[in-house]
Amino acid sequence: MKAIGFAGFSGAGKTTLVERLIPVLKRQGGRVSVIKHAHHRFDIDHPGKDSFRHREAGAFEVVVASDRRLALMREFEAPVQLDVHQLLAELDPSVDWALVEGFRRCDLPKIEVWRPAAEGEPPRALLYPDDGCIVAVATDSPGLLPRPCELPIFDLADADGIAAWLLTNADRFDYKVKQHG
Repeated sequence: MKAIGFAGFSGAGKTTLVERLIPVLKRQGGRVSVIKHAHHRFDIDHPGKDSFRHREAGAFEVVVASDRRLALMREFEAPVQLDVHQLLAELDPSVDWALVEGFRRCDLPKIEVWRPAAEGEPPRALLYPDDGCIVAVATDSPGLLPRPCELPIFDLADADGIAAWLLTNADRFDYKVKQHG
């Protein structure tokens, strides 16, 4: 499996970029999975649905499956900070690419997704000057990067170009399983 992270601050365009990369990598014959960091409480099922009712009744895990889809929901009794390696271990081993969105501090190779601040906002911080895991930058404003950048810089809208770069450098993104303990 190849794993690449997409890091940046809220509103930078990470989700849109990942959404555009998925079909490009699939057209190249790859099986693509996504791991997305969510903040605090979030829900994928809704009141009244069977899975919601089972979860609300106290089930630790609820698996919903059909002939087209499988979803696993697990409730933690106390807050748990899963790291990206624990989540990668949950993926099907036949996955070719794992696109990891939002784990800003993880130790995977990452593409920084950066946009300048909107008028009246404070400047947005950069990750690449202080994070050795950043391997490229995707932005819609390369001329506004406030620090020099020696890394490859991609247009944020160029999913085809980013995918081509990922595929050309695929060996660089081979995922090495981390042992926990």
